[in-house]
Amino acid sequence: MNPFEKIFNHQIISRLEDSGTFMVTAHERAWLKTMLEHPAAAEAFTADTRDKLRSILEADQVMDISRHMIEKARSTERQAYHPLIRPLRRHIMNKTGIRLSYEIKGGRINHDHSGFPYKLEYSMVKREWYLLWYHTRHHAFMSTRLKHIHSVTAEPIEPASAESIVKKIERVLDSRKSEVIVEIVRNYNAELSRILYAFSSFEKEVEYNSRDDSYQVKISLLGDEFEYLLSKLRFLGKRVKVVEGDYLKRRMLEASTKALERYGAITTGEEMSS
Repeated sequence: MNPFEKIFNHQIISRLEDSGTFMVTAHERAWLKTMLEHPAAAEAFTADTRDKLRSILEADQVMDISRHMIEKARSTERQAYHPLIRPLRRHIMNKTGIRLSYEIKGGRINHDHSGFPYKLEYSMVKREWYLLWYHTRHHAFMSTRLKHIHSVTAEPIEPASAESIVKKIERVLDSRKSEVIVEIVRNYNAELSRILYAFSSFEKEVEYNSRDDSYQVKISLLGDEFEYLLSKLRFLGKRVKVVEGDYLKRRMLEASTKALERYGAITTGEEMSS
């Protein structure tokens, strides 16, 4: 094992992320330059951003994909990109109010409701984008699928009101958050990057204990994210262990017990009584 792997994977990468620095390989630069010529680039970036990227990548070679990439027949899939992402992100960054029309259950449309956009969130389970926003008339924190939003326009809001709404939303989210601690089994420390990548969509902190050469990952999540975290824990299998989080422990025990019963490794109560 590379003796510098732990330092490189955790300490250096985390510091680069904190400073907003990204390491990009020549292969990734070539891929980006090639993809900027794709028609979808016009929807993903503004014209100024595309021009800036092309200028930065001017000296790089494009990727030759003519002999290596063939698109075969496939089933219909949902696209991760949505045309509302860019304007909504701009409203969120500028802390402007919005007026939106959106669809609710039963197909009914709520027209021209005032609100404040807080965050764009992608559900890995449902594979859909959501807008988290504050309904100013109902004084309610809302979560709306982007595909249900019919129109969005900017609406002025006082900076003091915007800051007050942000604090309200953060208090609501903090009250809904739970924390779990997952320990990486020491024998799998060499796979630290892979394991942390599995948790990349969660808010987390990583602690290293030099005394016993072990890593613990403290994960903060909302109630509707537990099922997705469970899927990641099952995928990682014996590489990790839940040390704090009663709900996750119980669900993992249930899944493990059912698997052992299915393959005859343990005997069920009914079989023992018969």
